[in-house]
Amino acid sequence: MVDITQKENTHRTAIAQAMVKVGSSDTIRAIENKTVPKGDVFAMSKAAGFLGIKKTPELLPDCHPLPIEYAGIEYEIDGLNIIIKVTVKTFYKTGVEVEAMHGASVVALNMYDMLKPIDKTIEIQQVKLLKKTGGKSDVGL
Repeated sequence: MVDITQKENTHRTAIAQAMVKVGSSDTIRAIENKTVPKGDVFAMSKAAGFLGIKKTPELLPDCHPLPIEYAGIEYEIDGLNIIIKVTVKTFYKTGVEVEAMHGASVVALNMYDMLKPIDKTIEIQQVKLLKKTGGKSDVGL
């Protein structure tokens, strides 16, 4: 693990995105109408994403445990694509971009798991960092 003992605490934010592409508008309607057999896809996936964010340092060996001051998960439906945006904030010595990307990935994986009984063509696409602020560098992509 990298030595961060000499670094200063700063306000840090990261926004990550993932996209889930489904095979039909029937799948989108089932999500919106909450008729997916495994339950409310958006609510369950949000809960899974929060767990993913919090457990990032337990799964990725070089990530420091850090205080998560805020985590938010939003969804946007664009045709057959579900765009997932995850925002994570902290006041700490190291950034939260990996936590945000991990959270977005876990949300997408949970959606896949919940939707696979009704749609065999689901794809997870474009897990990426959109924005990072705080520390030495700010990155807006």
